[in-house]
Amino acid sequence: MTTLRSDAWYSGDDRNAYIHRAWMRRGVPSSAFEGRPQIAIANTASDLTPCNMHLTEVAKSVRDGVYEAGGIPLELPVVSLGETQVRPTAMLWRNMAAMATEEMLRANPIDGVVLLGGCDKTIPSLLMAAASVDIPAVVIPGGPMLTGTFRGRPLGCGTDVWRLSEEVRAGTLSQEDFVTSESATIRSKGHCNTMGTASTMGLLAEALGMVIPGTAGTPAPDARLLEASHAAGGLAVDLVASARRPSEVLTKASFHNAIVALGAIGGSTNAVVHLLAIAGRLGIDLTLEDFDRIGSRVPLLVDLAPAGRFLMDDLYRAGGLLAVLREVRDLLDPSAMTVTGRPLVDYLDDAAIWDEEVIRRREAPLLDEGGVAVLRGNLAPAGAVIKPAAASPHLLKHRGRAVVFESIEDFHARVDDPDLDIDAESVMVLRGCGPKGYPGMPEVSNMPLPKKLLAAGVRDVVRVCDGRMSGTAYGTVILHVAPEAAAGGPLALVRDGDWIELDVEARTLTLDVPEAELEARPSSPEAAAAYAAPRRGWERLYVDHVLQADTGADLDFLVGSSGSEVSRESH
Repeated sequence: MTTLRSDAWYSGDDRNAYIHRAWMRRGVPSSAFEGRPQIAIANTASDLTPCNMHLTEVAKSVRDGVYEAGGIPLELPVVSLGETQVRPTAMLWRNMAAMATEEMLRANPIDGVVLLGGCDKTIPSLLMAAASVDIPAVVIPGGPMLTGTFRGRPLGCGTDVWRLSEEVRAGTLSQEDFVTSESATIRSKGHCNTMGTASTMGLLAEALGMVIPGTAGTPAPDARLLEASHAAGGLAVDLVASARRPSEVLTKASFHNAIVALGAIGGSTNAVVHLLAIAGRLGIDLTLEDFDRIGSRVPLLVDLAPAGRFLMDDLYRAGGLLAVLREVRDLLDPSAMTVTGRPLVDYLDDAAIWDEEVIRRREAPLLDEGGVAVLRGNLAPAGAVIKPAAASPHLLKHRGRAVVFESIEDFHARVDDPDLDIDAESVMVLRGCGPKGYPGMPEVSNMPLPKKLLAAGVRDVVRVCDGRMSGTAYGTVILHVAPEAAAGGPLALVRDGDWIELDVEARTLTLDVPEAELEARPSSPEAAAAYAAPRRGWERLYVDHVLQADTGADLDFLVGSSGSEVSRESH
């Protein structure tokens, strides 16, 4: 008989085994503790995470699959983060959610786990936890919502929020019509239907090999998601029997493939910090340079908002991720495995494109280069990123005067001041939004443009920030500037009127100020004050230990896997 991790709790006739079994019995037969894998269903369902509310239904299908395969399903509610709801930003708690899930998986009599996530931070946190505890695991992404329409036009949730709100500010859409569109934006259960962070991380979880191939991107209301969830429950039992762990699936090769996928689908820049953090939990040497080297020149094949026209249910009907990856098969690492025990590339032979408007052929891409570009220079010595596919081509090489905002509050207070000294050539700089400075690295980098520019017909300017941008947003936005201002980065030294040069082709971001002058400048007092602010609880722990964006913004003491061993009994 196979020795299970849970045997350390349930096997034997001593008092401790009695306690563990007796308290779990409650109608469960004795056979539940006799060599049957105990499979946790780590469920991020929550009424306050609207994109994940339906995961309770998904968990029921997983439960059936576990039972059918001979395992014992055990639902385990875990920390859930609703991107649209929590303040100051869900990113503040990604590491906490990962740490809490890791500890619960390790502390309990669990042999394997099915990870249910959907909204932006839930899949990254679950993958970080699984990588750290390293027990057999499989992911079920909750899937995107169906497309809503307003006045006959499809709405991309997130992307069209930014678009419509800018139209209100520009005076081309009434406030009443804007509010009316609100009820049409979210048509069904599921996460954002654009190629935002939630869609990106669901698809990349499959590219990493942690999802049954062909599952990611299934719309949340689609019955095939429940079918796949049933299969994942059965697979979890098989994973325990074969002792196939995340560390065998999540290899450098699988991260290579995820980076290729990120470029081909035009995925969110947020994937950079999440993939770096997941790799860090495994001790894999993944760097910003890998994103540029592997993925920056991957052709963009998926015509989805915010970079294109269609939405996630269109991608699914057009052939899904596997059809996309087949087009860039030569760029993939064929050695990367999946949770099924087969290489990812084995699933590409039969993948077909059913709509070549949604998924382009390799020879006719939406853009020749769809990946993330990594910038360096004296303004971002540890790196910054930009998504060229979401940027304005004429701004990819640009020189302009800095207009500096000390915080998002300062920005909101002054952006529409008619006396603000700004024009279409200016570079908007927002600081105090990094991991330490905010804290938590909010999605505020895609700053709305001043009304005076909108009224003049301007729809994009270069923007620079140490925070993040929503994956549903667009624009020529330079993100994740590291080190951040609050950690003493050069961003804290920028002054109004300084010249900033961006050259995406050359991969440079430069503050055109003599080095001697920069060395003599004091850091922004507001940035220093933000870092020194009194804090308590998780926020204090986070600020004291969070790393910078260029390594994934994880906590320094959580880097590296800890395994599943628990050395001491509880009684």
